[in-house]
Amino acid sequence: MSANTVKSPSRSLSSRRTSRRLAADAGLLVVAAAFVLPLAWVILSSLDTEADLKVKVPDGLTLDNYDAVLTPEITFTPLLNSLLLCGGGTILTVVCAALAAYPLSRFKSRLNRPFMLTILFATSLPITAIMVPVYALFVQVDLIDTMQGTIFFFAASQLPFAIWLMKNFMDGVPKELEEAAWTDGASSFQSLIRIVLPLMGPGVAVVTVFSFVMMWGNFFVPFMLLLTPEQMPASVSINDFFGNKGTVVYGQLAAFSIIYSTPVILLYVLISRKLGGGFALGGAVKG
Repeated sequence: MSANTVKSPSRSLSSRRTSRRLAADAGLLVVAAAFVLPLAWVILSSLDTEADLKVKVPDGLTLDNYDAVLTPEITFTPLLNSLLLCGGGTILTVVCAALAAYPLSRFKSRLNRPFMLTILFATSLPITAIMVPVYALFVQVDLIDTMQGTIFFFAASQLPFAIWLMKNFMDGVPKELEEAAWTDGASSFQSLIRIVLPLMGPGVAVVTVFSFVMMWGNFFVPFMLLLTPEQMPASVSINDFFGNKGTVVYGQLAAFSIIYSTPVILLYVLISRKLGGGFALGGAVKG
């Protein structure tokens, strides 16, 4: 009786753990299906000239949809515009975020906390709420319908969160390493470029990917600030696949979506090796 009494609670605990594990696995499968089904539809529809909203294996695989969208007007020019806008905006965001985060991380001031709270508040502002005054401002300063003006606003809209991220990553770099460089005569800017940024490579990679992805999928900003069709990025030109009367060429839309996603995937692959790195610099300041 005593042995059964001892085994009963352990068996009950084991069964509860098994039930929780099964419930967690079921939840993960549901989440995975929510991602896999749309991806399967995009891939299969891009190879089917008779594609519709159903996920189905096409009767015959074809590349006609890709041939139809791989033209300068539909794909190449909008993608080039997207690369110029998002690439320029990302570079400007990362540079400004690093320069702004460095004094916040390295120098103590009574204004640091209010400034960081202001940045946090700026990240919560919806972009649609400020587009009307921004549009009026851009008209006044003659930046409307210009690539450089859109790049500036892209960078400004992503800068608050980029500063917040960059500052948190920069706090993980030991200040003692910079102090050693200052002893050797390096300036603060030289220590930032030669010591801090190389050591926080994962942080720079995260800010770069996050900023680029957010700009790459932004439809509203270039739609409002750019007027010339030849300057529209791919995030806006994808709207052309939707007809005025609800008609959609789903196969071509799926093919364009895959091509449109390629630069983001390539960017992640190129810098993914930095994302897995850690700082682990505790031993660098000992001895």
